[in-house]
Amino acid sequence: MEHVQGAFGVVDWLVMGLYVAAMLAIGAVSSRRQAGVDSFFLGGRTMPGWAVALSVLATSLSAATFIGAPEISYRGDLSYLILNIGGMIAAFVVAFLFVPPLYRAGTVTIYGYLGKRFGKPSMIAASAMFLLGRLLASGARLFIAAIAFSLILYGDTGRRDLVAAILLFGGIGTVYTVSGGIRAVIWTDTVQIAVVVFVAGLSVYLLLDSIPLSASEIVAALRDVDGHDKLSVLDTRFEWGLPYTLWTGVIASTFVSTASYGTDHDMAQRMMTGKSAWRGGAALIASTALGIPVICLFLAIGLLLSIYYGRPDLMQDAAPSDAVTQTMKIYPQFLLNHLPAGIRGLAMAGVFAAAMSSFDSAINAMASTAVADLYMPWRAWRRRAALDAGENTPAESLRAPRLAVLLMAAVLTCFAILAVFMQEEGGGTLIDFALGVMAFAHAPLLGVFSAALFTRRGNTASVIGALVVGVAGVLLLQSYMLPKLFGFELAWPWWWVIVSPVSFGVCLLGKTTPVRPAPRQDA
Repeated sequence: MEHVQGAFGVVDWLVMGLYVAAMLAIGAVSSRRQAGVDSFFLGGRTMPGWAVALSVLATSLSAATFIGAPEISYRGDLSYLILNIGGMIAAFVVAFLFVPPLYRAGTVTIYGYLGKRFGKPSMIAASAMFLLGRLLASGARLFIAAIAFSLILYGDTGRRDLVAAILLFGGIGTVYTVSGGIRAVIWTDTVQIAVVVFVAGLSVYLLLDSIPLSASEIVAALRDVDGHDKLSVLDTRFEWGLPYTLWTGVIASTFVSTASYGTDHDMAQRMMTGKSAWRGGAALIASTALGIPVICLFLAIGLLLSIYYGRPDLMQDAAPSDAVTQTMKIYPQFLLNHLPAGIRGLAMAGVFAAAMSSFDSAINAMASTAVADLYMPWRAWRRRAALDAGENTPAESLRAPRLAVLLMAAVLTCFAILAVFMQEEGGGTLIDFALGVMAFAHAPLLGVFSAALFTRRGNTASVIGALVVGVAGVLLLQSYMLPKLFGFELAWPWWWVIVSPVSFGVCLLGKTTPVRPAPRQDA
């Protein structure tokens, strides 16, 4: 494969334009079927299971996988795959133990269940925690996608270029999400995951075609790269500072994934849109299983790029540019500089799809939480006051949900811009950065939900205490204090293993509270 001038042509922009037009059209069509808050945020609980599974898969992969997974295997090996052991365990745990009671609660968000269990202040506190965590995690993902896209627009990834790319992503994603709600999110995600997988498969094919080695010779070359086996998957070392070992894959990843699937409304919302709890849980298991071969595709890209750029004796025309020395740009650089016209546009549509699949779901989930758990209780109080005063109250409309989507999109876009500066100050891979910030919300929420689902103890005070202690614990574990106090660093997957049980214990300190039935929180 010859080096191609890394500038977008007319054909590339046409491909990108057709893709964006298709996403906006899906949003417009979906907007015709909105009848209220429940329909806007849960699709009337009528979404087909296969579409829900693909939507969950699209959201869980995101730009962090599209750009970050090749970076990991380019730098190292295949040990990142080990986290899928815990992911599959967590999928079954959440499908059978979390989804049924949360679905039966009949609330717009999963935090409404905590409101029934512990009272509305607990629901509000958990919702606020989710909003903070989703802001951090999705902002980081949007920033990662901007790295690739800014290379297209400006040929560089300076701060100004990244900010412009983030604003473009945010603007387009907001338009179709505001129009169609969760229906638009799920249907666009099904298209976007197909584009992402196609682009990954095409990249592997083109790399294999361009590297002048047979499959067996490629395997042999990867087996010994400066004395390291890049095809290694199983790392049995027990060192607290290593994020991808057998122990983190079996133990820590189970905590991480259970929190992600069961306590993050961005993921759980899709399972609540199914026709039954069983179908929602089955969609989660299916999406987790489908995600393994997709992740393998992206890791294979990184391995092949290590030969493509690391063996100048074989690939004389593929010498890496200065930008490629920063491995966070390794895959975007290949897409931009070594693909022919038209194919390059399709590849960057894949980058766009990866970004949008996480952005649209995040702002919809954040908006549903803000409306159902924060705005609607306040509005109900205002309505009762108006009725007591003999005043008429306006009918429910989609104005509040759509305004909430706009607000959440603006806030998330602003944080993504902040992430540009945050990542510059730290090291590590992009996936470590994106996943690590999720601990602030997920780790304490896992402890609170476990107490709510599996015990009869806890109250508002202990829930709030568990959340505060959890955030403080994550801050301590990821700060520089731990190495100074104990002489070692703790890899990010272990934060959940420590913080979640501590939050669980704090939550249990509250007096026993019976589950209080409440009317369904409909629009």
